[in-house]
Amino acid sequence: MLGLRTARCRHALLLLLLVLASFAGCDLVVDQSAQTPRERTAARVTKHTDGDTLWLSGIGKVRLIGVDTPEVYGNDECYGREASAFVERIVPLGSAVSYRLGIAERDRYGRALAYLYLDDGRLLNLLLVKRGYAQVLTIPPNVDFAQRFRMAERRARAAGRGLWGAAGCAG
Repeated sequence: MLGLRTARCRHALLLLLLVLASFAGCDLVVDQSAQTPRERTAARVTKHTDGDTLWLSGIGKVRLIGVDTPEVYGNDECYGREASAFVERIVPLGSAVSYRLGIAERDRYGRALAYLYLDDGRLLNLLLVKRGYAQVLTIPPNVDFAQRFRMAERRARAAGRGLWGAAGCAG
């Protein structure tokens, strides 16, 4: 009984914090599922395709949710090579990572749709946007971090990082 009461108190407190944050105009996003370690799966990077697509052991080809990096195949887009090189530096072949699949687990091409976590806990999807290597691409129902991604893109644009800088595509 005490455990149930404690859980209810935690949920009530969380709800209260969300309501207060919304009144304060905060961009607070609470994603409890992303904080649950059992929902993440450990893997290793086995191949790089481009900035937003790579291959992981046990699952194969993975498309990062919520982000879109410039293309490097076919129509070679501005800053595509830089985005791909960044991912290769951050998660070289053999790197230990973990991932969490989205609500929609696969796209129309059969790629797994995932949030990818580095071994230090950082979210690669978000890091790509923060550093200016990716634009936000929100496709429901996979919207867990959409607000955080949009805020990071606004900041990257304002700071002139990556795609948005003079050396990127805006210059």
